[in-house]
Amino acid sequence: MAGDLKSRDQAGIVTGSGSSAVSAFLDQVKAMPSIAADARGKLVIALDATMSRQPTWDLACSLQAEMFRTAASIGGLAIQLVYFRGLAECRASRYVPDGATLSAMMSKIRCEGGQTQIGRVLDHLHRAARQDGVRAFVYVGDAMEESADILLARAGEIGLLGLRGFIFQEGHDPDAERVFREMARLTGGAYARFDHAAPATLAELLRAAATYAAGGRDALMKLARSGGASAALLQQLR
Repeated sequence: MAGDLKSRDQAGIVTGSGSSAVSAFLDQVKAMPSIAADARGKLVIALDATMSRQPTWDLACSLQAEMFRTAASIGGLAIQLVYFRGLAECRASRYVPDGATLSAMMSKIRCEGGQTQIGRVLDHLHRAARQDGVRAFVYVGDAMEESADILLARAGEIGLLGLRGFIFQEGHDPDAERVFREMARLTGGAYARFDHAAPATLAELLRAAATYAAGGRDALMKLARSGGASAALLQQLR
């Protein structure tokens, strides 16, 4: 795993931003263009790998091949895995072009106890949008144990870069839901809830995100004609 994943230093997180700053970001996001068409085909999947997440981690691992198959029918996709666990571990993989490689990497990772590090994920996404031309990201988690104002300010900055967030929450933590929904809104993306005991829902959500990353809104519109989770996500996208 050490050869596939590399640590990322934590960048400075914006502090002291309240609701007025968030509102200002929303106004700016509406005026910003989407990432250029030649940036399509890259997706970052960020996963909470703290101890409570092992069942969902295993489930997400098993669903990778379907995501890549869907994207391949549109134009292909390269996916980067980002995860956090333990006391201060937050890592990002290289971009991989197939589900088998990604699943092999994920199978070597075991969830460990610790608090959420969503701020570090957002810092990485900010760099990925600028340096790698990433157009969309997925975040899968069940909790939020950080400053909401800091996370939302950073999400707003990501939204300014045209990076769309698909935020998928497991469970019913109301504090996490409030922040996750706002993160999705600030990035012009979409929020959805799932239960790891119902794998079809997460499979459909990941498929929709991969479709958007590979082919943009038009591709997602075609997928949404069948209804289900993809249609619900499309309605939220700006």
